[in-house]
Amino acid sequence: MTTESLLLGAVAYDPKVVTIWTGFRDWLREHGLPFDYVLYSNYERQVEDLVAGRIQVAWNSPLAWVRARRLAAAAGRTVRAVLMRDTDRDLTSVVVVRADSGIGQVSGLDGRVVGTGAVDSPQGTLIPLAQLAGLGVKVNVRRFDVGVGLHGDHIGGERDAVRALLAGEVDAAAMLDGSHLTFTREGLLPSGSTRVLAQTEPYDHCNMSAVDLAPSALVDRFEALLRGMSYDDAAVRPPLDLEGLTRWVSGRTDGYRALEAAVELFGFYGPAGEPAMPDYSP
Repeated sequence: MTTESLLLGAVAYDPKVVTIWTGFRDWLREHGLPFDYVLYSNYERQVEDLVAGRIQVAWNSPLAWVRARRLAAAAGRTVRAVLMRDTDRDLTSVVVVRADSGIGQVSGLDGRVVGTGAVDSPQGTLIPLAQLAGLGVKVNVRRFDVGVGLHGDHIGGERDAVRALLAGEVDAAAMLDGSHLTFTREGLLPSGSTRVLAQTEPYDHCNMSAVDLAPSALVDRFEALLRGMSYDDAAVRPPLDLEGLTRWVSGRTDGYRALEAAVELFGFYGPAGEPAMPDYSP
């Protein structure tokens, strides 16, 4: 890529990522933006390349945003959240128990086993466990480390936690509220088989992050084009559907406070953005 082009990084958490960003790339080029993308196997390398300027923008998970901000500050750089999906705002996580468990309130989980998603899942592990800790509930955690390095984009760990809950191997399971609905729709969770015992405050998910080394004119053009994408446009609707949005909205960062607090509580990253969890190896 030349300095006259914009290069984006995205993590290949699923084969559909190629379809999504090839579709977006073709549309952006047709609208006059010199643009390409590269794929990463994990968010840690993507964040490092973003802050180093090897890519100019990154489609970041919330945890990747937390690290990018810390890593950039330590290097004397800045990153900003340019855009996010309309579906990235005001999400919640839930902790559920079997309907027949006899556990009636969250304090009843004290000393019990809670199944979670992967170690690096904001919605399936870090945020709900931080909520329980904040309530003074001490639990034993059984993690289901599926797709480590993907920051919870792969919900296989949450799905395995639900299977363990149904099998009586754990007393409760933590997951994204949307995942709970998905598992019910899929039939994995029979209707009425679980009860929500705790629900977090709303938080935000992914954002399109840009580093200050990026050519500002290209980033501004990129932002304007994505904002102008219409769900009524047949050329762009397929990748929008695959990416789970109907429109791009302004990036915001106040929705990451709960995750920032969880990262501090569990020592996931150090103050300079260095991975600090001893058992985290993407």
